[in-house]
Amino acid sequence: MYYWLIALLVMGFINMFFLPNIAKNAVEQVNYDVFLTEMNNKNISQAEINEDVIYFFLKDEPQAGEQTQIFAQQTPKVYSTVRMDDPQLVERLYTAGASFGEVKPKEVSPWVSSLIMFVVFFLLWQFVMKKAMSKMGGIGGNAMSFGKANAKIYVKAQTGKTFKDVAGQDEAKEALNEIVDFLHNPQKYTEVGAKMPKGALLVGPPGTGKTLLAQAVAGEANVPFFSISGSEFVEMFVGMGAAKVRDLFKQANEKAPCIVFIDEIDTIGKKRDGNGMGGNDEREQTLNQLLTEMDGFDGQKGVVILAATNRPETLDKALLRPGRFDRRIPVELPDLKGREAILKVHAEKIKMEDAIDFDAIARATSGASGAELANIVNEAALRAVRMGRSKVNQNDLMESVEVILAGYQRKGAVISPEEKQIIAYHEVGHALVAAKQKNSAPVQKITIIPRTSGALGYTLQVDEGEKFLMNKEEIFNKIATFTGGRVAEELKFGSITTGASNDIEQATRLARGMITRYGMSDEFGMVALETVTNQYLGGDTSLACSNETAAKIDAAVIEVVKQAHDKAVEIIRENMGKLDEIAGYLLEKETITGEEFMEILNRKEATE
Repeated sequence: MYYWLIALLVMGFINMFFLPNIAKNAVEQVNYDVFLTEMNNKNISQAEINEDVIYFFLKDEPQAGEQTQIFAQQTPKVYSTVRMDDPQLVERLYTAGASFGEVKPKEVSPWVSSLIMFVVFFLLWQFVMKKAMSKMGGIGGNAMSFGKANAKIYVKAQTGKTFKDVAGQDEAKEALNEIVDFLHNPQKYTEVGAKMPKGALLVGPPGTGKTLLAQAVAGEANVPFFSISGSEFVEMFVGMGAAKVRDLFKQANEKAPCIVFIDEIDTIGKKRDGNGMGGNDEREQTLNQLLTEMDGFDGQKGVVILAATNRPETLDKALLRPGRFDRRIPVELPDLKGREAILKVHAEKIKMEDAIDFDAIARATSGASGAELANIVNEAALRAVRMGRSKVNQNDLMESVEVILAGYQRKGAVISPEEKQIIAYHEVGHALVAAKQKNSAPVQKITIIPRTSGALGYTLQVDEGEKFLMNKEEIFNKIATFTGGRVAEELKFGSITTGASNDIEQATRLARGMITRYGMSDEFGMVALETVTNQYLGGDTSLACSNETAAKIDAAVIEVVKQAHDKAVEIIRENMGKLDEIAGYLLEKETITGEEFMEILNRKEATE
C-alpha cells in the first residue's frame, strides 16, 4: 500500500514543480525603475506591451542559438514589470533601439504535457507493481510476467534425497518404486502396452514425510523435479491461476521425463459446489485447468504428477478418477518398527554414545510422526550441548521425549507444600489405578516437576508392544485410569481441585467414542451416531442424530464415566496405604521411575 502512496507523492511533486518549469521560459519580475534604467541605457532588445504587464529582453542576455557557460539555455531570459501610465513609452522604446514583438513565454502544448505525465505514470506503475508482486511472493518479481508458474526446479536429483533417507514408510516406498522404474525404463512398460499412472496422491497426517517421499522419487529416478505449493496458484487476478497451471505443464513437457509435485493440493482441488459466481470463481477455473491439463498431456513422455494433502475428503471427485490421480498412497504415522528406523536415520547425523536403546525411545513415542521424531533427536543433541557433553546419551533422548510431550521443566516455578502434596497424590492415583487393572500400559515414570505446557506433573505409561486395536475393557480401564487422580484427591483430602480438567476431557472423549463410533453401547448397538471430519488434522467429530438421541447419548456418556470413577474409588480405597507410601516417596524424590514405583508397590504387598 505504501508504494502507491510514494507514487502519488512523486506525481504531485512533478505536477507542482517540474512541469511548470518546463512549460515556460524563465521569467524574472523586476521593478519599473529597473526597466526605465535599461531603456535609458538602450539595453532593451525587444519588448511586448500588454494591458497590465510589460515583457522584455535585454541586449546583454544570450540570444537564441547562444549558450551561457553554465546553463545550456537556448532562449534569452524574459523580464517582466508592471505597466505604468506613460503615453510616451512606445516612442521612447523605439528611440532606445528596441524592437516590438512577442516576448511573453509560450506554454508547452497540452499534448506534450500529457505525454510526459503518461511516461512518468507508466514508469511509476511498473515500479509499484514490481514491488507489490515481489512482496506477495509473486512471479519472479516482474509485474509483466503474470501467469508464469514459479515452481522450484531441481534438475538431475538436486533434491539430494533418495529412498535411503526415508524410513518407516516401506509400503509407500514400494508403491512409488514402480514409478521410479518406469522413469528409468519406460520401454519395458510400453512394449507390453501398459500405461503408467499419470498421477499419485500422497495422503496422510502432517509430518509423515509426503514431501520427502516425492523428493526421494525424483532422486532415485535422477530426473528433474518441479515443486510448487497449491497456494501459489491462488491469485487476486482472474485467470492467473489457470495460466500458471498451463505454464507449469508446458515447462514439465519440455523437460520430460520429470516429476511435478504439488503440495497441499486441497488448496485448489476442493469440491466444486457452485457457490462461486456462476461456478466461475478463480479457484474453480484453476481446478478446471488442472483437470484439462492432466487429461491432455501424454503420460508416455514420462511426466508424473505427485500431489500431497492432509484433507483427501475435500478433493473434487473428478480429480481422483482414473486417468488423473490414479493411485492413492497412504503415508500414515509410523509403527514401532518404523519409529525406531526413523530415529536411527536422524541419529546418523548426530554424535551418540554406543549404548543407545532406540527401541525404548520408539515405545515411548507412540503416535509420533517422522517430523516429531526428528525434532526429538535434535532436542537431545541440544540438551547434550547444554550439559557440556560432546555426545548424546540415553537420558538426553528420554528427556527430549518429555520435552516434546509436555514441554521444558519450569525450574523457577514456586509451588506451595500443600499444592505439591495434592499433585503427588493425584499422579500416584493415576499410576495406582493403572497398575491394579489388567490390560493397562505399564507405568514408565511419575513426576511432579511442572512443565511449560501447563502440566504440574504427569504419569507416563508405555505399552510393551504396538497396539492397533482396543477392546471395550481396555478403553474402560483407560477411562478409570484418567479418573484415578481426581479419586485420590477426594479420598485423601476430602475435596477436589482444577487439576483434573485434562483428565476429564480425555475420559469424556473416550466414553463418547465408545457409544457413538465404536458400537460399544447396549442401548444403541452398532449404529454410527457421530461422523469424523479432517481425519488427519485432529479428527473433529459431529453428531449425526436427532436431538432426542443426542440427549440419550449424553446420559450414556455420563453413566460410563461414573462407572469408571466408581471402579477407581474401589481400587484406591483398597490401597490407601500404598497410596500414602508412594506419594511420600514421590514428594521426596519429585521423579520416580516405573521400576521404583512397582518395587515399592510389590514390597508393600509382600509385608502385609
